[in-house]
Amino acid sequence: MKPLTSYTRALTDAQAAALETHLREHHYRARQVPYARFAGEKDRVTVVVYQSGKLVVQGKGTREFVEFVLEPEILKEAGLGYEAVLNPDLLLPRLGVDESGKGDFFGPLCVAGVYVNGSMVERWQEAGVRDSKRIGSDRTVADLAELIRRTPGCVTSVVPIGNDAYNRLHAKLGSVNTLLAWAHARAIENLMGQKHRMNPPPVRAISDQFASSRHVVARALMPLGREIALVQRHKAEDDLAVAAASILARHEFVTRLARLEKEFGMKLPKGAAAAVDAAAREFVARHGADRLGAVAKLHFRTAAKAGGQAGPAER
Repeated sequence: MKPLTSYTRALTDAQAAALETHLREHHYRARQVPYARFAGEKDRVTVVVYQSGKLVVQGKGTREFVEFVLEPEILKEAGLGYEAVLNPDLLLPRLGVDESGKGDFFGPLCVAGVYVNGSMVERWQEAGVRDSKRIGSDRTVADLAELIRRTPGCVTSVVPIGNDAYNRLHAKLGSVNTLLAWAHARAIENLMGQKHRMNPPPVRAISDQFASSRHVVARALMPLGREIALVQRHKAEDDLAVAAASILARHEFVTRLARLEKEFGMKLPKGAAAAVDAAAREFVARHGADRLGAVAKLHFRTAAKAGGQAGPAER
């Protein structure tokens, strides 16, 4: 079993106070951590509780600390190692869908879908499969994407929408959410077309609720996608199937962005910050405003500021 070296959860004020008392009474060395309510370290573990109430435990002694200190003495509950018992849905065969690139000016929009069953859950948890936004390294994302694809019984689908196609679809459909709903529905349809490879068959599909109305994705579902229950919820990436999909989508996005950088001979930063604005201006100066749509999402305000063809506002 891969050692547990990181653990997070939210604490109540009473739990945080009890934990602070425990650390002090057991002679943990105090540490200064920005925005922390308190922090301490001892032996092979570091414990930090932030002002927000978020607890972070790190180090080789994480599992021992959680199982023998945190759960019995502070939380008064057993959770680590009992996830499947406490949450039976964890083992249900299901589809997870997520996207990457929606908030990035440069690069495509990539949506991925993953089929998960109970046999994959423990292996992926131990390997560190989690929401790609919580993974800081593109190398780690690539390694986990490879693990997911190679897992026996796993079925995947990736729907990449390159920038030229993205800009055409956005102009036709009128909004990012409508475009995203179509891509999520396409990923679900692609997976359901491989239902014969799924054992046991999925009982639901799970995706993040990115639109104010759940009907946006439901209306976009295609014939096979309508055969399965669709669950949309906020923070859906907490579900392992959605987390796995987020990793595949992010890996596809990063890979395709790197290809664009090589093709056009310049750095195309992620996100939509000041460095992106500067890169957009540089791209227009080097390649012309008419080529910006080959690498960027033209409805972003960044396109207008760079002199590209864009609408007045992002939608």
